[in-house]
Amino acid sequence: MNPEELKSRNLESEFIFSTSRSSGPGGQNVNKVNTKVELRFNLLLTSVFSENEKEIIFTRLKNKINKESEIILVSQSERTQLMNKVDVTEKFYDLVSNALTIPVKRRSTRPTLNSKLKRLDLKRSRGYLKKLRKQTGES
Repeated sequence: MNPEELKSRNLESEFIFSTSRSSGPGGQNVNKVNTKVELRFNLLLTSVFSENEKEIIFTRLKNKINKESEIILVSQSERTQLMNKVDVTEKFYDLVSNALTIPVKRRSTRPTLNSKLKRLDLKRSRGYLKKLRKQTGES
């Protein structure tokens, strides 16, 4: 599932945003302005996802979900609160869409004849080099 499909489900009405002061360097602006944005999304209370989708999200994102079944994401990289809010919502959509995408299983294939011949050729040339090292010029 791509992030565009998730955006069409109108998840923003269930987002809970909170702001605080960002950490790190930044001069006087960092001490005055609440630019750090924290997004909370409760998976148990949402009606946007089906039970199957919730189960998948719980298993794939278990490290990002707290005991209250909330996904918590933080952004403090930008200088303004609005830009951090946009950044954290994009992070959320990317995270959930990656969790809901089913990975394509890899089909194992045989090595081609050309790759086998190339491997044997490299082995032969490597063995020849080692053979040259063992021989002395006085024999």
